[in-house]
Amino acid sequence: MNTVAYNVEKNNNLKVAKENVDASRAYRYRLYPDSKRQKEIDEQIELARLLYNKLLEKAKAEYQKTKSFEIKKANFNRFLKEAISENREYNRLYSQTRQNVFVRLQRAYQNFFRRVKEKKAGKKAKIGFPRFKAKGRYTSITYPQFGFRIDREKKCHMLRMSKIGGVKIELHRSIEGAIKTMTIKKEAGDYYAVFSTVSEIVPPKVRDTNPIGIDMGLNTFAMLSDGRKITKPNFAKKAEKHIARWQRIVARREKGSKRRDRAKLKLEREWQTVNNQSNDFVFKAVGDLLVTGYTSFAVEGLRIPNMLKNHRLARSIQNASWSRFIQVLSSKAEEAGMGITVVDPMNTSQTCSECGQKHAMSLSDWTFSCDCGYSADRDINAARNILNRATAGHAGSHARGDSATTVQQESQVGSLKREHTPYEVSTISNVEEAHTL
Repeated sequence: MNTVAYNVEKNNNLKVAKENVDASRAYRYRLYPDSKRQKEIDEQIELARLLYNKLLEKAKAEYQKTKSFEIKKANFNRFLKEAISENREYNRLYSQTRQNVFVRLQRAYQNFFRRVKEKKAGKKAKIGFPRFKAKGRYTSITYPQFGFRIDREKKCHMLRMSKIGGVKIELHRSIEGAIKTMTIKKEAGDYYAVFSTVSEIVPPKVRDTNPIGIDMGLNTFAMLSDGRKITKPNFAKKAEKHIARWQRIVARREKGSKRRDRAKLKLEREWQTVNNQSNDFVFKAVGDLLVTGYTSFAVEGLRIPNMLKNHRLARSIQNASWSRFIQVLSSKAEEAGMGITVVDPMNTSQTCSECGQKHAMSLSDWTFSCDCGYSADRDINAARNILNRATAGHAGSHARGDSATTVQQESQVGSLKREHTPYEVSTISNVEEAHTL
């Protein structure tokens, strides 16, 4: 989603969008292919995986031969032609799908060189050269704009795809915007179609009179600067016995056997249930925040990869879905004309939100107390500090206990739809996720 340019008036803090927003979304629908179409889809995904590995093999051989390699489209096009001449089976893939395979490899190389530069600049980054895709590690194929259509039949909708045929699709909602790509994805034995779209949105004008600070935590999923708590059920904790059971079963089964494949499928479905529950919670939590009356949000710029190095907390941090929550909140808030500010999280829990004095605290201390007489839950104090840093003392801040006026314009209310599904994605990063291998 493009960044919106705002003009903030000093008197009333009115945020006015100077330009429209190009909203990128991904719509995900369940597919119900018959046995013949399932076989076709599986064969297409397998051919795409083999082609990806062949192109990577040629790229590595080119580098070993010339000691130089440029990630240009012309080079990958040449490798693609060579691969097809060596194995005509690749012609069974739709032409645009073949092009998308080398686009994915080109992106992998670009990310590799970006990480190399970051490493040279002194940043802590794992370089990670592009790897060959093992069976089961490449689970989708993409049709860029062409090669598919949706037909309405008497009792259902049919998604018709080049080289595959017609598959029943559960079109539970209409697709809004211009379709850019369509991805067929196999996940836990089920098949999905993911349509990435772009549509132009005119954000409403929202008077920023009720900003709020949000502190992300583990015991409490999120603490707001006005004292409100958002508690997230620990879905992974509740399912860990079932997950551990199927992990043990998979480990016992012979590699390459059908019984092991069936056990892996059961394990994938256990994790899929956890992910769906977590996504559903995030969308509902964001929807509640947008209709509660807040007009802008301040969040921490968490460095989650660094936090995951703490092995005692890594699993809890991963299950918390902080990044997902901030992504969805940023996207939905921007569409609703609300601002979101990311602040430095350094010492937000150890600094007094009243006087600014710093106090050393351990992770076991849950109450913040200051010499100035201020005492509060450490997460509330952190949320108020986050809001202080974002608003820099503007009026209407909950950080000082002000009773801010709640303002919701009619245009704002009309755009705030509470989402109860994990299937609509509204950020560019998640549209890219639809193409994850």
